[in-house]
Formats: sequence, C-alpha cells, structure tokens
Amino acid sequence: MDFPVDPIMAAKAYKYKAELLLKEYLLADSYVLYTSVFVGLLMCKLSYDFTHTISSVYFKGYASLTKMKKIEWNNRGMSTVHAIFITMMSVYLVFLSDLFSDQLDGPVTFRTSHLSNFTLGVSVGYFIADLAMIFWFYPSLGGMEYVFHHILCLVCAVYAMLSGEGQLYAYMFLISETTTPGINLRWFLDVAGKKNSKAYIVNGVAMFITWLMVRIVLFIYLFYHILTNYDQVKQMDTFACVLISVAPTILFTMNVIWFSKIVKGLKKTLAKRHAE
Repeated sequence: MDFPVDPIMAAKAYKYKAELLLKEYLLADSYVLYTSVFVGLLMCKLSYDFTHTISSVYFKGYASLTKMKKIEWNNRGMSTVHAIFITMMSVYLVFLSDLFSDQLDGPVTFRTSHLSNFTLGVSVGYFIADLAMIFWFYPSLGGMEYVFHHILCLVCAVYAMLSGEGQLYAYMFLISETTTPGINLRWFLDVAGKKNSKAYIVNGVAMFITWLMVRIVLFIYLFYHILTNYDQVKQMDTFACVLISVAPTILFTMNVIWFSKIVKGLKKTLAKRHAE
C-alpha cells in the first residue's frame, strides 16, 4: 500500500541531501580546489553565452557589431558577473563574517575556511579563462598591463587558496573588482553611441567615486593593516611575505595611474557638457 508523500518532509529531505553533498563532497578539503576552479570556469562560459543571448534579443545594435566587438562585448559581460560575485563575497568575508574578526584568537594572516577557499577558487577559474581569451585575441581584449594585472591577481589568489596564508589581504584587493561593472558599462555606452548621454556622465562620476574608495583608500588601509599587524605577517612563509609586500604595491601604483586617466577623462567630459 502506497502512503501519500508529505511535500514538506520531502523538501526537507532534498535540502538535507543537498547540504550533505555540498559539505561532504563539493566543499571537502580534497575537492575544494578542483570544484571551485571548475565552477569559476563554468560561470565564465555561462555568463559569456548568456550575455550573447540577451544582447542578441534586447540590443538592436548588437547584430551590427564586428565579430571582435561582439567577443569583447560578451567578455565584458562575463567579467561583470565575476566582479559582482567576488565583490559580494569579499565584502562579506572581510567585513561581515567572523573569519577575520579581532575577537578570534590566532594570527589573522593564517585564517581560512571552506567558503573562503572556494571563493578564491572561483576567481582563479575566472582569471584563467579571461587570461586565455586575452592571449588568444591579443591585443584586442587588452594590452600587457591587463596581462600583468591578471597574472599578478592569479598568483596571489592561487597562493592564498593553496597555502591558506594572507587570505584577508587577497580579499581586500579583490574588492577592487567593484569598479569593473562601471568600467564595462562605460564601454557598453560608448559602443552603443551613448557617449553624450546623461547616463555616460553619471557613470563617469560613479567610476571616480568607487575607484577612489576601493582602489585608493582601501589599498591605503590595506598597507596600514599590514604594518600594524606586521608581527603576524612576518610569521608567514618568505614567499608570502614578499608577495604581500610587492603585489599590493604594484597594483596600487597601477590603480593610481589609471585613476589619473579617469580624472582627466571625467574633467574632459564635464567640460564638454558644460560648453554645450
């Protein structure tokens, strides 16, 4: 005799099985690396295809773009998805979770978790995919400065994930991906012929503010945090100490150079708008 299935109990059973699968397999120590990097690569593929599909339907000018412009358009959609993901996760792990809290015992430089490792792995997958595209279509998707930036970020993310050292600082500079959606939107508006629109100006101002906060001010705080916690930093491996000193310095220098270009571009746009 068959008994009726309680939908609530069935839903709870499926939820339990899903959580068990996530805990025992996907987030198990031996599978975090492979699973997370695969998820990152899969995310890139799906977001690239999704951008192509949505743009083909809702943006009339997409069909008239050159093949290379379409590839860059889709690539920027892919990088936007990653930027949103890593920004939310980085902000949560650094500022909202207890992982790097001062209330916990032990050096902050050695703290790690399944979630933090998994998140870094997703970013590793993205940087691998984006670097592959940059090399394949070089220099159409970016010059050597993009290659250097991505390789530096990739090395830091891989080391932090594999060693568990300095993850706090890795997430601090990954928060800088907050600026990526604005950069991509500016490019989309330019390609769509909206360079003289109000949205283009608002985007420029937003880029200035976010870049100043997450690529200048936050990096200064990162340096301050390293100096005030140097007794913990020097406990890390020699390579980690070198990496944590050199990588942020190089990235900060690049950020300042790019920021100066943003300021010049914004001034030019506002002056042109005022003249009209």
